[in-house]
Amino acid sequence: MTMRTRTLGTTGPHVSVLGLGCMGMSPVYGDADRTESIATVHAALDAGVTLLDTGDFYGMGHNEILLGEALRTAPADLRERALLSVKFGALRSPDGAFLGVDGRPAAVQNFAAYSLQRLGVDHIDVYRIARVDPDVPIEETVGAVAELVEKGYVRHIGLSEASAANIRRAAATAPIADVQLEYAIITRDIEREVLPTTRELGIGVTAYGVLSRGLISGHVTRDHRFTPGDFRAHSPRFQGDNLQHNLDLVEALRKIAEQKGVSVAQIAFAWALSRGEDIVPLVGARTRERLTEALGALDVTLDGADLTAIEEAVPADAAAGTRYPAAQMPHLGTEQ
Repeated sequence: MTMRTRTLGTTGPHVSVLGLGCMGMSPVYGDADRTESIATVHAALDAGVTLLDTGDFYGMGHNEILLGEALRTAPADLRERALLSVKFGALRSPDGAFLGVDGRPAAVQNFAAYSLQRLGVDHIDVYRIARVDPDVPIEETVGAVAELVEKGYVRHIGLSEASAANIRRAAATAPIADVQLEYAIITRDIEREVLPTTRELGIGVTAYGVLSRGLISGHVTRDHRFTPGDFRAHSPRFQGDNLQHNLDLVEALRKIAEQKGVSVAQIAFAWALSRGEDIVPLVGARTRERLTEALGALDVTLDGADLTAIEEAVPADAAAGTRYPAAQMPHLGTEQ
């Protein structure tokens, strides 16, 4: 398999067509195996995946430390391929609760200092605030990251879950490489306003949640039980009648996948890849087995008939339940 590449917008780096989202390697979806997580990062790099995505608040620094170890222990030729995308700004308490977002310029400098140390690198390739701070003008936050670019600590500026209006304001302040957004067959809110805006401005999209946190992976069943520490135990899309409705959508996708001789997850990634050259989907694998399955999507070609069948099986807005619990929804610019 030869890894294809895409560019993050008109100003961003050249990256693998699929990136690796590392969040699940921290205790977000329940316990993760550290050894297997590191092996998965190495396998991704070996397969030609260059874009590695993390956040300083994933496991309160755990994810960056783990990724730093994975880079440190990788063969030099693989380590040199890695491009790091890092989110900052989300505030956590010792018990893991979210306390808001801090986009003040001084905080941006502070977050970056800790991330560089934990990752064991001298620069971050794409640096982005996890959610726009409603109390700090986006121009001030982006301006602070631009200062880090000038000093060589950051290569490119990104955004995450920003509204179309904030994307425009940020782009007027400094070059924006990409916006990280949730985008999946059953999560297509960005198509209304945000995606047209990024395309107008020449900004790329790194798509997370392509499998909707495993919901459309084909591996979740009606009687699945999540551990208390698993985000999905409180996610509306995984609750009660919502879950049954959404799994019915998965079964409709499974019929299409079986006709093509591939898995539901591979159909989901192939669909995301088909949405445009400006989109780089992130694979949230925490095992080599799941990584290998996702990479198989690179060999899946969806023709017009396939895409029509997918649209008919899972129309836009077909999912039941919001993608985050109610308390977190106001922080999503794409929902405003």
